[in-house]
Amino acid sequence: MLSIIVCFSLKAQTTNIQITVISETENEPLLGATVYFDKLEKGAVTDFDGIASFIEIPNGQHLVIISYLGFETFKTSIQIPSNTEFIFKLTSEGNELDEIVLQSSRSTRTVKKIPTRIEFIGLEELGEKAIMNPTNISMVLRESTGIQMQQTSLSSGSTNIRIQGLDGRYTQLLRDGFPLYGGFSSGLSILQIPPLDLQQFEIIKGSSSTLYGGGAIAGLVNMVSKTPNDEPSLDIMLTQTQALGSTANVFYSKRNEKFGISLYGSGHSQKAYDPEDDGFSNLPKTKSISFNPKFFYYPSEKTTFWVGLNGTYDDRIGGDITKIESGEIGNHQYAEENVSKRLSSQAVYHTQLDSISSLNIKNSISFFDRNLTIPDFSFDGKQMNTFSEITYQIETLKNDWIFGTNLYSSNFDENDNATLQRDQKDLTYGMFINTIYDLSENWILETGLRADYNTDFGFFPLPKISLLYKNNNGLSSRMGGGFGYKIPDIFTEEAEYVYFENVLAIDKSSLEAERSYGFNFDVNYKTHIFEAVGLSINQLFYVSAIKNGLLLNSINDGFFAFENATDKIISKGAETNIKFSYKDFRWFLNYAFIDTKLNYLTGNPQKPLTAKHNAGSVLMYESEKWRVGYETYYTGKQFLSNGAESTDFVTMGLLLMRNFKFGSAFVNFENFTDRRQSRFSPLVLPPHENPVFPEIYAPTDGFIFSVGIIIKPFGNEDH
Repeated sequence: MLSIIVCFSLKAQTTNIQITVISETENEPLLGATVYFDKLEKGAVTDFDGIASFIEIPNGQHLVIISYLGFETFKTSIQIPSNTEFIFKLTSEGNELDEIVLQSSRSTRTVKKIPTRIEFIGLEELGEKAIMNPTNISMVLRESTGIQMQQTSLSSGSTNIRIQGLDGRYTQLLRDGFPLYGGFSSGLSILQIPPLDLQQFEIIKGSSSTLYGGGAIAGLVNMVSKTPNDEPSLDIMLTQTQALGSTANVFYSKRNEKFGISLYGSGHSQKAYDPEDDGFSNLPKTKSISFNPKFFYYPSEKTTFWVGLNGTYDDRIGGDITKIESGEIGNHQYAEENVSKRLSSQAVYHTQLDSISSLNIKNSISFFDRNLTIPDFSFDGKQMNTFSEITYQIETLKNDWIFGTNLYSSNFDENDNATLQRDQKDLTYGMFINTIYDLSENWILETGLRADYNTDFGFFPLPKISLLYKNNNGLSSRMGGGFGYKIPDIFTEEAEYVYFENVLAIDKSSLEAERSYGFNFDVNYKTHIFEAVGLSINQLFYVSAIKNGLLLNSINDGFFAFENATDKIISKGAETNIKFSYKDFRWFLNYAFIDTKLNYLTGNPQKPLTAKHNAGSVLMYESEKWRVGYETYYTGKQFLSNGAESTDFVTMGLLLMRNFKFGSAFVNFENFTDRRQSRFSPLVLPPHENPVFPEIYAPTDGFIFSVGIIIKPFGNEDH
């Protein structure tokens, strides 16, 4: 009888409860959040409605810890039995993808509510890639699924970005929404954009011409700069490699009520590096200086005005090591030298007219001067680009509108002493309209139309449409398509490969602009397995077609002329991205299938220097004191232009970083298995005094070991 009374007494001192977890900004239930009673060592995971249920919780006061990937951990005390149902809101961390506002969408909507598929690389990952390569952004892009960094010159390192198998000229590079990198500067652009002052990368794959005009046939990459906050921020990064490369980066920002400033400077020095001792450099001798000051003015809470200046001086010389270090001696005669200067200005005025509408005015002027010199030939020219844009936006509860007009000019002027005068001027007027409409809680539609008029190539109507489906069970899907175009110019990968020697000018009377259409479809699913393991899967399918493709063909007497392809270039494929997360560990897996066919050639062959199969694995551990990353990447076989097939290869990297009060110290082992093309086939063919350089299909520099420190005297919070 006594035991029965005791049992009833214990039962009476416990209570069954429910704890609901929702997001603070959207008041939506969070599936898979962990709710844990500290002293009881008892936990549960929330269901589709964000509810975690507990039975027989002892009455009294308890400490509850609620955690969810991408949100700040929440701790609170609750009193039982004063209540049996509790509701708590979680605040997202700065790197929570669904809460990130992307500039390239031209909307203030978060990723979760944008139908256009946009890939995001945040501040944390940018920091990791800056450690791996502090001199430029190539590492950020190279390790993104479906993106290939195609090196076009061993001596200069000139590199183009290929998205989904399409040449670099089909990708538009933006900085803060400005098209600053293209044309004559495109081959060196990737090498002249340091990553330290960047806050995020936004990548749209597939035609994006409706919002940003011509050139975005394969997609666009928008690099967003850091902006000043109330607390001052200072980052100093010093790096040294075993390949005798030294880099220093400094970034400072601060704002007050009315004014703000950000200052960025970078210096890089690299000695000529020849890892296989064949007498020719795999990394050119380089001296590079970059600066980027910005000044902000905030006349009111509704208005921001800022102006910025980007400047780069870059001198790189590669080729015969003896010629580089000691001058021309005997048969040591070959060197390629690139001296380039870049200067661009940006001005932005943004004002909130009322609660739903805003006005934006932009202007940029970009100047690029490059001298490319090889024995017995020099290519020298200057390019001036201007961009002006006015947009008006209306954002209501369910519908966003943007109306815009812009003017883009490009003027390339070759040195007057050149035998072939290949000057080219282009002027393009554009108008566009874009709208995003919430059809329901689950369906969102985006449509847009751009009308561009080029004074030489005519009128280009560019429609687009995208549809998003999402639910509260972790499932979302996007599909969309659009049109694109590209105005012909001489700055192609094929022309860069022959140093623009004997390449005839663009004949506007006989050539047509390249035109494209594309479609993509993806499915994304997020969930938790075994309660504590987060899982995210994204599967993408795409197809793009280009007609009137610009080809460089050999004609009489060793000259080259541009012609339009007689049939289409078709690129289709799939990308798979999988992410696992468990406590301080993250594991990323990716695979890209790229099938790019040149239908204008007999047999519809695979595009040269394009691997059909690529895969990667990145395992990360991150705690308050340590960051460790281990990477493995597989690149499949590629066809060369002569029909030969290259070997496939695997590269590996290891990053170790230790955080201290003053900042961080790190070591990085890039490509530590030393995979490089010279292990499979020669990088240089005789004769020594006038060498032949085969196509580049694999890394050329091999293993790179680097050490460095990041000093943060104040402002340890990333802004």
